[in-house]
Amino acid sequence: MVDLASRLETLADAILAGERAALARAITLTESRRADHREQARALIQRLLPQTGRAIRVGITGVPGVGKSTAIDALGSHLTEKGHKVAVLAVDPSSTRTGGSILGDKTRMARLSVDPNAYIRPSPSSGTLGGVAAKTRETMLLCEAAGFDVILVETVGVGQSETTVADLTDFFLVLMLPNAGDELQGIKKGIVELADMIAVNKADGAGATAARAAAAQYKAALHILAPASPLWSTPVVTISGLTGEGLDALWSKIEDHHHRFEAKGLITERRRRQDVKWMWAMVQDRLQARLRHDPALKARTPALEAAVAAGELAPTLAADEIAQALGL
Repeated sequence: MVDLASRLETLADAILAGERAALARAITLTESRRADHREQARALIQRLLPQTGRAIRVGITGVPGVGKSTAIDALGSHLTEKGHKVAVLAVDPSSTRTGGSILGDKTRMARLSVDPNAYIRPSPSSGTLGGVAAKTRETMLLCEAAGFDVILVETVGVGQSETTVADLTDFFLVLMLPNAGDELQGIKKGIVELADMIAVNKADGAGATAARAAAAQYKAALHILAPASPLWSTPVVTISGLTGEGLDALWSKIEDHHHRFEAKGLITERRRRQDVKWMWAMVQDRLQARLRHDPALKARTPALEAAVAAGELAPTLAADEIAQALGL
């Protein structure tokens, strides 16, 4: 019987050779909740780690109705035509409510789903936002080891997912609609501050004029924000996911950003900081998993919650009891 180390070695070699079936098996292994599978996944990723980190990692978010899937489908297809291998990963914290993953990615991206140089994978929830991020990060590393040189990480949910995806990627792209107006007032300042570029989508046909006007308004709005880095001022571009117009210029700016920051060692520095955040997110996830699954804690916490809610027990004392049970 082939031992576990040999099986992992064989799987790692198959991933490095670009075998999609092996990549899919490895990702499924990282997504498993079984302790032995998780241990195997960690060993596999550690083995592959020297072959990761060579891709350009781009986070993409957008307001509802912006045409994000169409734009990603068009951008990804544009990149594969230029010789890139593109992986599209999706982060959806809203799926934590059901415990499921996003099931429609391949139907939403018709061209990429049949492109041999593209790979689409959702990130299922493990009950916490950090869990979603950890699985996405592991999937990203596996895709890089398999030879994908562009990773597009899409936010499907809204809210905290933007910060999560920004902490996974090198470049954060925010898609906007042409009809700025009221929407401009409703943009969360935090999301705009995260943006490395704003792209006004649907700049085609009758929408082209509105898109240019919206772009001008976004540029004016960005003037009141100090650049996050002296190396980069957030550009605003217009694109059409439907016709592909503007995608070449958009990608040129992403490459320009990558080259500038890589030359100063800032891409590596950013990724190291992200790795530390990832470490603490996983620690937090394991503590929460212990709370959910430890029999003694599961039996005791409802009574503690009820006592705190009834004003019979101070929250600090309840927290102390839980911490002691965790050995903290």
